[in-house]
Amino acid sequence: MDLYTIRRAAEPPALDGDWNGTVWSGAATGEIAYYRPWSSDHRPVTCYRVLYDAAWVYVLFRVEDRYVRSVHTGFNGPVCRDSCTEFFVEPRPDKGYFNFEVNCGGTMLCYYIEDPTLTADGFVKYAPLTPEEGARVRVYHSMPEVVEPEVAEPTTWVNEIHIPLAMLEGRVGPLGDPAGQEWRANFYKCGDETSHPHWATWAPIEGRSFHQPRYFGRLRFE
Repeated sequence: MDLYTIRRAAEPPALDGDWNGTVWSGAATGEIAYYRPWSSDHRPVTCYRVLYDAAWVYVLFRVEDRYVRSVHTGFNGPVCRDSCTEFFVEPRPDKGYFNFEVNCGGTMLCYYIEDPTLTADGFVKYAPLTPEEGARVRVYHSMPEVVEPEVAEPTTWVNEIHIPLAMLEGRVGPLGDPAGQEWRANFYKCGDETSHPHWATWAPIEGRSFHQPRYFGRLRFE
């Protein structure tokens, strides 16, 4: 099973997307490289870094992209249709998982999902994060909120999200300092309604849906 080791942040990142900065340079780099076979021939190089401390999990994505588009601006809107990075995380094995999906314009969708079996209108058991919960997640994006028309030229963009452990605990119960813990997760890159749609994962999956926690890889907190 895929494994990523999360290092403890020497200090909190500044929420400025500085991939090569001192703080983020201390994180290991993972790559989202498993492209689903029905993707177009556009395969953006997408990397991520994760850090943590006693109160936050910090996630940074860097995408070497083309055909970049962002039109959805409402919280919990269908951001996966835009140029989008995603972090699905299951902090406790006996609880559900969160899907943090953020388009290149910084708009986020996040649900807490306890049964991801697909239904006509979503999942068997899930609850969207409230606007108050969503506001507690800090987001940095290097692209404008709206990118339309699509940018076809080579473009490198970053998304950074800071997730408060206290917000996660409101759904899954006490987590404490994550040092020494092991969570499960997956990282994704997609662009469903760009001119060159694509779907990629960190940990390999089967089928079309990203909502398959049985395929999540491991996150190990140093």
